[in-house]
Amino acid sequence: MKAVNCRRELRSYLQIIVGTFIGSLGVALFSNPARLTGGGVTGIGTILFYTFGIDPGVSMLCINIPLFFLGMRFFGSKYGLKVFVGAVMLSVWTSVIGSLTGYRGVLDYSDSTNVLISAVCYGVLMGGGIGIVMRAGSNTGGTDILAQIAARYTPFNVGSIEFCMNACVVIAGGFFFGVRNMIFAFIAMYISGQMISFAVVKWGTSLAKTAYIFSNDRVPDISRRVIRELHHGGTLFKGIGIYTSKERNMLMVVVPNNQLKLLEEIVHEADPKAFMFINETFQVLGNGFTPLKDQIESGGQG
Repeated sequence: MKAVNCRRELRSYLQIIVGTFIGSLGVALFSNPARLTGGGVTGIGTILFYTFGIDPGVSMLCINIPLFFLGMRFFGSKYGLKVFVGAVMLSVWTSVIGSLTGYRGVLDYSDSTNVLISAVCYGVLMGGGIGIVMRAGSNTGGTDILAQIAARYTPFNVGSIEFCMNACVVIAGGFFFGVRNMIFAFIAMYISGQMISFAVVKWGTSLAKTAYIFSNDRVPDISRRVIRELHHGGTLFKGIGIYTSKERNMLMVVVPNNQLKLLEEIVHEADPKAFMFINETFQVLGNGFTPLKDQIESGGQG
């Protein structure tokens, strides 16, 4: 067990290193050279770089370290070593890559199209990188900490507060770098958010579908065919329809994507009047899918 835990922890820290490296590529090669403030501490770093000549990695570190200890003050051990490593490594990688490239980037920014391309590249790289870090049970600090503190004392949720904070940074960037860059920065921020969601929820998971099947008297037949033809089980629920006030049976079945069409055919053949709705299922653990033990030992990567 100790060996498994050690491997899991080592894998987590490797994820943090890789994730922060990917995110820093977005900052050092795209957003900073293109003068895009993608929100948060990285956006503040870009403003300080072009205003006072301070290295973005250094300014990010100087902001993140106090915020980390502030998080420790309010939330205790929640902000442990992994969060500290995530915040530090993003700054270190940004400084290293920026020093090697002189923060000149890889595109010609006399062409406004390249600024938009940089916004897209930054969003993909930063969002994907932070998503990888979050899958390791960490984050990169910054406005996330302030948002959690504010949410503790206000009626607003963390996501709304953090969005407002990031939007303020992007708007501030508009005063320094123009409206065009501000619009592109909002695009970058949106793409980054979508990539974080993709990396955290979908990346590396076994996609499947959960089907809820309602039938008055053919659920037993459908259940037998699911077992026989799909080699999967299910769960039977009994309920009462609020419109008819009659008892109804519901069968819940989780199937891989490639078996969904066959399940639909089974239901239709058994009961053409059946009611069925289907939800996206991002990860399925247990019998017939990814064993829970393997998932835990792999560090949650699916």
